[in-house]
Parts: sequence; C-alpha cells; structure tokens
Amino acid sequence: MNLPSRLLLSLLLLAPALSQHASAATDKVLIVVSGEGKDAGKQRPGYEFDELSQAWLVFKANGLQVEVASPQGGAVEADKYNPDEPFNAALLADAQAMRQLADTKATAAVKASDYAAVYVVGGKGAMFDLPRDQALQQLLGKVWDNGGIVAAVCHGPAALAEVRLADGSLLVAGRQLTGFSNEEEAIFGKKWAPQFPWLLEDALRQRGAQWQEAPLMMPKLVVDGRLITGQNPYSTTAVAEAIVRATGRTPVARTPWRDEASMALVERLLGGDVQGAHAALAADVSRHHVELIGILGYYQAQAAPNDAALEQALQVMELALPHMQEAQLKLAAAQAHLKLKRPAQARVLVLQALAGNPKLEQAQVLLRQIDG
Repeated sequence: MNLPSRLLLSLLLLAPALSQHASAATDKVLIVVSGEGKDAGKQRPGYEFDELSQAWLVFKANGLQVEVASPQGGAVEADKYNPDEPFNAALLADAQAMRQLADTKATAAVKASDYAAVYVVGGKGAMFDLPRDQALQQLLGKVWDNGGIVAAVCHGPAALAEVRLADGSLLVAGRQLTGFSNEEEAIFGKKWAPQFPWLLEDALRQRGAQWQEAPLMMPKLVVDGRLITGQNPYSTTAVAEAIVRATGRTPVARTPWRDEASMALVERLLGGDVQGAHAALAADVSRHHVELIGILGYYQAQAAPNDAALEQALQVMELALPHMQEAQLKLAAAQAHLKLKRPAQARVLVLQALAGNPKLEQAQVLLRQIDG
C-alpha cells in the first residue's frame, strides 16, 4: 500500500473517534465555582448553591453533561442556602452530583477542547480566588478562541476580568455584559466588599465592557454572541437556558420555580399590570415566594434614588403586604408613603403595625412624626 493510501486509511479509521470526541464536547458544560468558602460563608465566602443547582438541573434536563471545577480542585463549600428549595433538594439527592462537588477538578487539569461551554457560578468567594486563577483565565480564553460559550452569573463575571484571547485582547473589551452591580453591592456586600480587589462593575467597565444592569435585584440577562452573563441570582435560569440555546438546542418546557414566578410577577406589576399581578398572587400564593417579594420591595425602597423609584418599590411592597404580617414591611411602606407626602396612607399602615405590637418603638416614633 502506498503512502497516500495508508494516510487515507488512517484518516478513515480515526474519523469515528474524532466524531465521537466532537459530539462529547458539544454535549458537555464545565461549571466553575469558587473554592474559597469556609463555614457556610461565615469565615470565608464561597459560591451560591442556588446558582449552581438551578443551572445544573436545566443543563441535565436538556441533555448536557456537567462537570465541575474550582481553582484548587477538591471539595468546595457553598454559602448558607435553603436545602428545602426544590431545586436545591433535587441536586442534593443526586449522588453523582454530590460526588463531583466533593472532588471538583482543578481548573489547571481540564482541557478547553472538552467543553461546549463554561459557566461560572457567583457568590462573593468568586471575587477572591477566580480573578487570580491564571489557569482559569487561560481556559476561558481557549474556550472562546475554540468557538465555545463563556457564561457567568452574579459575581461570576469576576473570572472574566483578566481573560485574554489569542490575539492579546481582553475578552470583555467592547462586549455587552452584566453582573452584580455597584448598587447591589452597596446593599448586600457590606461585610466582604471592602476586602475585594475591586468592585465588579468598576473593574469590567474599566476593561472596556459595555455594562448593562436592571434595577436592584431584578433579573437581567445579557447575550453578546457566545458571551452570556446574568446580573444576580435571579438571573440564573435565564443564563442557563441561554447556554442551552447557544448549543443549538431548544430548552425543554418546565414549570418555573417559585423565585422565578415571583420575579416574573414583580416584572408584570412594574410593567403596568398592577391589578393582574395582585390577582395572580392572591389566586396562588403557594406558587410564589411572598417573603422574597416583600424583601425585594423593602431593599429597593432603601436604595431608591428618586420619587419614581420609591413609588415602584412601594408597589412591590404593597404586592406582598396582604399576604405578610411582618410589621417591618408595613413600616417600610409607611415610610415610603410619608416620603411621597401621603401621610394618611402612612398612618393606616403604622396603626396596623401597632395593632399587632403596641409597644413597637419604631412604629410609635413614626406615628408621632406623622401626627406631629
């Protein structure tokens, strides 16, 4: 057999193996998590389990294989989370998933060519070990250069800040993206943000990213070609399903989890359908996370830069109020009414709070302020 014939035969023999490898790569997602966490985030912040579990379940439901890596490899620890949430309970019951989390791959030990996508989970730990992980930077750059998908949510985009491509350019330069905003950090990052190397929004803007964001803790998905980012934990499923679509699949239909349903209801409310949002919540309270809606409105009121934003925050609180007996929420709504020069409505809410707790000092002070 002459040389050309031998070469042709070799290529024919290799073809099935190459095809199988290509198929495996297009079916596999690498999830990257911080390995920083200690004592459920008390001693040291780690990753957000909700952002892991929800995405993992979406990937698996759509036929994607999942592997997990962290900067050092080995066991990783999440920040405190609710194990009874259905998405968390489902992942905790998956023995194979738990084995992977107990022994994650080191980022230096994985190959970019093995994955169709890399998804970086957030959590404040991501601000510490992910940006300084050079192996992760190289991995993400190679995945991009190979035509793969790069995705991150919440603080996860911290891993993208120093990623350079084969031509030496920064991955984020000139590209649209999002992540945990300065506004959100000011409310929720008081403990650890002073120790961050930089604020995420500032760092990505400085590196030329075209930053986008939604109001405080509202879902936000940004897709710029193969770069997929989400602003906060409530953007997780949107990011995961965008990754699925980017692999050429149509995400399977599913019932939204209660956090998703609650955020969709808030978006409906703020979109102008106030009556419809109230009716939908009253019709099926158990399908929604009422406390989340109330807390969302409370913090949006704290951060409101003007009366228009405060009015919207008040609408969110009032969506939750009929289904919550929390005095602090009533008082926050009362304070919002007072700032908006509606003392009569404020007084009604303060009296309701006092009816449940006549000795509530904060309510007494606010009532004197209203009547004074």
